Amino acid sequence: MKSAGEDTQRGPVLEASGVTMRFGGLTAVDGVDFTVGEREIVGLIGPNGAGKTTFFNCLTGMYVPTAGRVTYRGTPLSGKPHLVTKTGIARTFQNIRLFPNMTALENVKVGRHCRTTVGALSALVRGPKYRREERETEARARELLDFVGLADTSDGLARNLSYGDQRRLEIARALASDPGLLLLDEPTAGMNPQETQQTKDLVFKIRERGLAVVVIEHDMRFIFTLCDRVAVLVQGRKLTEGSPGEVQRDERVIAAYIGTPAGSEQS
Repeated sequence: MKSAGEDTQRGPVLEASGVTMRFGGLTAVDGVDFTVGEREIVGLIGPNGAGKTTFFNCLTGMYVPTAGRVTYRGTPLSGKPHLVTKTGIARTFQNIRLFPNMTALENVKVGRHCRTTVGALSALVRGPKYRREERETEARARELLDFVGLADTSDGLARNLSYGDQRRLEIARALASDPGLLLLDEPTAGMNPQETQQTKDLVFKIRERGLAVVVIEHDMRFIFTLCDRVAVLVQGRKLTEGSPGEVQRDERVIAAYIGTPAGSEQS
């Protein structure tokens, strides 16, 4: 198996150039450049209100950027989320968006919809192609539930799962679309240390399957022990970018989080 560093030499999976998002007179994202290489794990951090989730929404078609360009493997992305998903980008959300009254298995099967090709007529009469795709979809969904550690919960309602299991179920549903890039918006929010470690292990497993991953997270220990590279947004602009060690030592990053540069004297 090739290392992530070797694969990144083949060019970026995702490339965002000059992405800007304005809401009236408010500029939430301001001229951000951002790239993700093959099988790379990239962290996106910044204080509350820095524009991280807005930037995610620009990457995934939830918002059409006011300016700038986003490409996936060289293909410009449209402003339609379902087409972005079909292209190869999947995401989870800061606030869990499962179907609570559906089973875990059904939730993952929904995520597979963009990869099915059966037409309305075949579905209506439940023809051979429909039955074949249904079998394939269920098999894939069960495989993904097992992959994220939820094989024993397939028939349980999503609303009855623990918080940590709901987070993992959302990841399984995102993986059901067979993405090449997975975007995770605060995947460990509200988790205890054991659940956080399980999530870290899961992200590494996802990378081992050949995917690139971008993570927004406020847990700095999680980010700095997970990511190959970290980018910092402050007030909608990219402040700096580099290895976890480089970012941790950057006095501008320290100032952005605590208000004073490291080593400065208080007056």
